[in-house]
Amino acid sequence: MLRAIDNALNRITMYRLVLYYLIFLLGAAVVLSFKGILGYDPYALLFTIGFFIAACWITNTVFSKIWGVPANVESVYISALILALIITPYQGSQDLWFFAWAAVWAMASKYIVAVHRRHIFNPVAFAVALTYFTINGSASWWVGSAPLLPFVLVGGVLVVRKIGRFDLVGSFLLGALATTLVFSLLGGQSLTTTTQRLVLLSPLVFFACVFVTEPLTAPPTRKLRLIYGALVGVLFTPDVHIGGLYTTPELAILVGNLFSFLSSPRSTLVLSLKQKVRLAPDIYEFVFARPPKFSFAPGQYMEWTMGLSDPDSRGNRRYFTLASSPTEDTIRVGVKFYEKSSAFKQSMLAMETGDEVIAGHLAGDFVLPDDPAQQCVFIAGGIGITPFRSMIQYLLDKRERRPITLIYVVRRAEEIVYDDVLQRAQRQGIRVIYTLTDADNVPPGWRGQVGRITPKLIKSVVPNYARATYYISGPRRMVEAVNDALGDLEIQPRHIKTDYFAGLA
Repeated sequence: MLRAIDNALNRITMYRLVLYYLIFLLGAAVVLSFKGILGYDPYALLFTIGFFIAACWITNTVFSKIWGVPANVESVYISALILALIITPYQGSQDLWFFAWAAVWAMASKYIVAVHRRHIFNPVAFAVALTYFTINGSASWWVGSAPLLPFVLVGGVLVVRKIGRFDLVGSFLLGALATTLVFSLLGGQSLTTTTQRLVLLSPLVFFACVFVTEPLTAPPTRKLRLIYGALVGVLFTPDVHIGGLYTTPELAILVGNLFSFLSSPRSTLVLSLKQKVRLAPDIYEFVFARPPKFSFAPGQYMEWTMGLSDPDSRGNRRYFTLASSPTEDTIRVGVKFYEKSSAFKQSMLAMETGDEVIAGHLAGDFVLPDDPAQQCVFIAGGIGITPFRSMIQYLLDKRERRPITLIYVVRRAEEIVYDDVLQRAQRQGIRVIYTLTDADNVPPGWRGQVGRITPKLIKSVVPNYARATYYISGPRRMVEAVNDALGDLEIQPRHIKTDYFAGLA
């Protein structure tokens, strides 16, 4: 069952899944309103949805033209539908000014409240907070109701599973629940009643799955994300206040966003293509000029945005790991293309020298361990070799020797890329093992392994395998299979690091 769900999730991007989730919730809300289960006029709800979509689209189009950046239609729809889920549906003409003000600022904040093209705050949270302090209009967060909870929960779990952020959501929920229970005990209230009210009659689950996990305003590393989640969880509790100012969900996430920005300042880059190289029959490397003062750690990734005039259902954003080393003066990404590639990849493949792409949200914990003596096993599947190319090139340039074994699995020999770097790595003491999964097309004289990654293969090529730290990068199915193999070898999860972006790359 889980594999079937994951296969379905792999076919769409995270942003498109969130969009479908929001449509699903609003569709459920309209149906429940028609049935009288929700106390809203269904036609007023439909009008509210349409108004927010139109207002956000118009505002974003204007600002994108003024700032000269691609209009991200997917982001527009997501923000509009979130607004429709947290602001009380239309009740009279006096609401239109409030609706318009919130929609305009949700879009404007992405451009105005930004540093180096990176917006600091969650746009919707910023907008509804600003409306409260300027025109005294506030979000009711009506999505946090018992009738909608089953729909919120089902879709929310899919979103969190897609992006692999259960740890972040867990830290938020723990912070919110713990703080709520403390205030309940201090106030002499029933713990059961307080917990039920928090879960059933507040936007807790929706907020966790949509706002807390929003990637562009969350910290880039796991440790900071856990702190971020707990901080927002504590502030989410309505009993927390400073003087007469009580926290609200939007204020909680804004404080968290500020923490994220201050702890990990990042910028958005406009990169110019220097070279496009075909590395394998279906793999190309894109080499971009590296802006001055841009720094990163080997193995990190970025979000890439193409200015598509007519994006398909997979949207105009992807995550790609940087294949270049911080020691190089270029930014490299290796990209695998398929027979029926998305509009994003078709546009990327058509890029010519001098064409530009937007890259931002540098993040990732898939980096070399601090201890240079730590034995590491790198396991790469297909294009999953890119973070290891970054790490190995860095070690080569620094002339740093480390006890590393790389197991590189591909279907056929012609799919091997970055072999020049890997050959130099072997001369510097890094052990490289190639294995082909297509046993019917093994070339004559092949000296590598044949077959998938198994416990037997790992034991045969990794001395002291039980003491190693394992890094796995590749398609979700491959990563899960290797995880299972390591589990059979009784390797503890804390000694396994994974790097995959299912459905995004």
